[in-house]
Amino acid sequence: MFFYLSKILWFVFTPGNALLLALCLGLILLMTRWRRLGRWLVSLWVLTALTLTFVPVGGWMLYSLENRFPVPATLPDKIDGIVVLGGVIDPRLTMHRGTPALNGAVERITVSAALAKAHPEARLIFTAGSGRMLDDIREADYVVSLYQQLGIAEPRLLLDRDARNTWENAERAYALATPKPDENWILVTSASHMPRAVGVFRRIGWSMIAYPVDFRTYLGQTFSPPMSFGDGLGSFSNSLHEWIGLTAYWLTGKTGAAFPKPWPKEG
Repeated sequence: MFFYLSKILWFVFTPGNALLLALCLGLILLMTRWRRLGRWLVSLWVLTALTLTFVPVGGWMLYSLENRFPVPATLPDKIDGIVVLGGVIDPRLTMHRGTPALNGAVERITVSAALAKAHPEARLIFTAGSGRMLDDIREADYVVSLYQQLGIAEPRLLLDRDARNTWENAERAYALATPKPDENWILVTSASHMPRAVGVFRRIGWSMIAYPVDFRTYLGQTFSPPMSFGDGLGSFSNSLHEWIGLTAYWLTGKTGAAFPKPWPKEG
């Protein structure tokens, strides 16, 4: 239920969709006796578009997420396993084109492969099913060839092809790993997603070593205006999605903190 509700609500409240709805409603109202409300909605749309174009709102929001968990300066000598969260491959496009179609989060694969090579004793879990409501094409079904190209043999991989969101990633990865309290496990996901991911894994009783990848911001960049409505809207939409996810997971008890802090303490 949580999965379907989150998908439906995000479709409605995605900034691009919400702005388009406000613009359409405003234009319709301009042709009725509620013209004042229509002008207000259109003006609000224009003001929002200008703000996202010339103010780095999304960058500010994303920077605070990405800076929450730093890349570890050192790792324990013994690493028992590595958990990689999906969100790297477009499974539908991959299925139709016959070759892995990757997005900007590909560092989840490349960095985890490098970590696996550096720690050959570690198990490697990749968890990703289908994040869509209307199809059943699983991302994990297409990841083996990528790891093989990076020198990771298929027998070393443990695949979860059923998880649809971060909560299910944690539950299913835990079931695959059955980690002991004294084991060291690394969690690999995008830096902006790491606070929510760590909070969820801690909620199920699994303290991980956070290893964020796929950084999109740096300090100087957060003060630079996008100068493009498309870029500003995309950045704002991505960061808002993660902040809403953090809030929803906290309110529904799927994470123990509204904004988890670096291991081992939690805020």
